[in-house]
Amino acid sequence: MTKLDLDPQVVRKARLLAERAAQPVIEMARTHTTVSVERAQLRLAGLTGADSDGLPWVNHLVDAVRDQVGLEHGVALPVFDALLREPYADLGDLARAAALGAVTFRLPAGGDAEAAAEYARCAARQGIGRVDARRAERDAMLRLTGDPRQPWIYLIVATGDIYEDIPQAQAAAREGADVVAVIRSTGQSLLDYVPEGATREGYAGTYATQENFRLMRAALDDVSRELGRYVRLTNYASGLCMPEIAALAGLERLDMMLNDCMYGIIFRDINPRRTFIDQRFSRQIHARAGIVINTGEDNYLTTADAVDAAHTVVVSQLLNERFGKEAGLADGQLGLGHAFEINPAIPESFRLELAHAQLVRELFPDAPLKYMPPTKHMTGNIFAGYLLDAFFNLAGVMTGQSIILIGMMTEGIHTPWLSDRDLALENVRYVRDACGSLAEDFVPRPDGFIVRRARQVLSESVDLLERICDDTLLKAIADGTFGVTRRPADRGKGLDGVVERADGYFNPVIEILESEDPHATAVPASAGRAE
Repeated sequence: MTKLDLDPQVVRKARLLAERAAQPVIEMARTHTTVSVERAQLRLAGLTGADSDGLPWVNHLVDAVRDQVGLEHGVALPVFDALLREPYADLGDLARAAALGAVTFRLPAGGDAEAAAEYARCAARQGIGRVDARRAERDAMLRLTGDPRQPWIYLIVATGDIYEDIPQAQAAAREGADVVAVIRSTGQSLLDYVPEGATREGYAGTYATQENFRLMRAALDDVSRELGRYVRLTNYASGLCMPEIAALAGLERLDMMLNDCMYGIIFRDINPRRTFIDQRFSRQIHARAGIVINTGEDNYLTTADAVDAAHTVVVSQLLNERFGKEAGLADGQLGLGHAFEINPAIPESFRLELAHAQLVRELFPDAPLKYMPPTKHMTGNIFAGYLLDAFFNLAGVMTGQSIILIGMMTEGIHTPWLSDRDLALENVRYVRDACGSLAEDFVPRPDGFIVRRARQVLSESVDLLERICDDTLLKAIADGTFGVTRRPADRGKGLDGVVERADGYFNPVIEILESEDPHATAVPASAGRAE
């Protein structure tokens, strides 16, 4: 039900402008590849492991192919041609030999190319089949344990040690958390490789690795069965290895992934071209795996003013919607982000928050919106902070948000203690239970303050989208439109990993993903696990 009486023509115009603004970036992503996209397809083909220094074999193999024949045609043909020509047992055997400089790669032609392509397709099909099997397992777990009602309570663990994260995550689930996010170790987004194995050391978070994913997923499955409700697992598919981490998430049945290149561009200075190319491939994997993405618009308001820049959040959400759907994501997978970050000292601040939150809810009625708590204006006054978090929880319930990340009253003082987390969970549980279906009764007055503010933000969003269409999205990012941070397209980390595709570029994973409906691929939950 519409409560803001938004002009459908204005909404339609906004979406058409977002489509126009996104198209040049989509075309760039469709005509380029990156080292991480190439590594991701080999990971799906079964390549795992690392050398004694921790550098993955997939990095060695892709680097060897790039040095000898380039990546313009993709790694699949040179790699699987080498497997057919030489007596290597598997991809791991080939990668170890390549690391020693013992393999000569070539770009095959004619019948040799056809044979290599068919071999690569079979390996890719097996990898995609494992992703499909994990998706079917999720469906089976949801039938077995039940799905919690929304809004889902989203909670973070971040010890740095996966074996410490596990009991904390299970305890959080028992205390009411519906979604557990394992915060990634600071700086991992800037690593151009994915660490291997279970990790016990990480700064302000735990490394995202396939083994850590597997361990946490198994632990949350155990507690889901115990509680009789499915507990979702979140991690981060962003940074320089976004495609690879997306592939690993699909193989290990994660449920949500933070997946928004704009965060990496703005806050980690990762090259815009690299991240948009990586983002498209990663979202294709997420679409196939049934993973809900979370976008990072909430972060803009930590550097920009939440009132003046409200329209930049909506513009980014509209662009993310277009990028996501082009990559195959359904509405139910678009966990678009926004945040409760208006200065509480501003008169009518809560009404402004309601206007912004309700606008997002109505623009994206079928999206599992993720609402972030106040951080920018949290101070050392823990009582005021606890009250502000309660107002945030109330806004989330009143406007029908889907996912609510719990706020911590000590956000502005220190890394919260477990006791702070317990109080935060008590706060959100009370508000959610006390309000019940309050969203049904919250109807702003026609042409009142909330309605006028929502229409104003939408109008400003349309104006900004028109400027972006004229100047291009990459230039808008370079000019500091989002998050007040300038990021030129020809600078930033990872640009050297971008490669323009040549005629005849071949990637069997993309071939499969683009030729099949990602939402019509269910397989029996008894399908075999990846080794």
